Amino acid sequence: MLAGVGMLAVGHLPILMRIRVPPPMTTNILILCTHNSARSVLAEGMLNHWAGKLGRDVRAYSAGSAPSGRLNPFALEALTNAGVDVSGYRSKSWDEFVGDAAPEMRVVVTVCDSAASETCPYWPGSPVKVHWGYADPSNAVGGDEGKRLAFELTRQAVGYRMLQLLALPLDRMSHAELQAALIEISQN
Repeated sequence: MLAGVGMLAVGHLPILMRIRVPPPMTTNILILCTHNSARSVLAEGMLNHWAGKLGRDVRAYSAGSAPSGRLNPFALEALTNAGVDVSGYRSKSWDEFVGDAAPEMRVVVTVCDSAASETCPYWPGSPVKVHWGYADPSNAVGGDEGKRLAFELTRQAVGYRMLQLLALPLDRMSHAELQAALIEISQN
């Protein structure tokens, strides 16, 4: 014991032993596509699905610059067939993620070329931004079966990238390190 300093205790535990360390903050990731109906929804679903399975404190959201107001049924089917819970999913505007009540994003990912070329709003917290482009599965040929296949292949490709993202030590990476790692993932 230090001279002149008494032992502060509650019960038998010193006060210093009772100080709670706050849990690490959730890593929030926003995925953007113009209409928020297909690719961004697939990415949101797969990232949340894999994060839950792997026990990672990561939360994905998706939005669009010009949301369609409806989700593509082939996207919902592909996610549901993969075991992803899509309850509560909806097409929404990126404006929902810029206000004071919005969660602070660590990463913003664009998944369609048109959203990548748009001027985005200011995102609180200055998140890392990256473009991971995917062809629009809604444009697949071959009728409904062609679209189903295109959506499933896109879901698999998106899911693979989300697994790569979840393998990163997100809570220990600087913005520059995270930016470099996300760009590397985009090139694989």
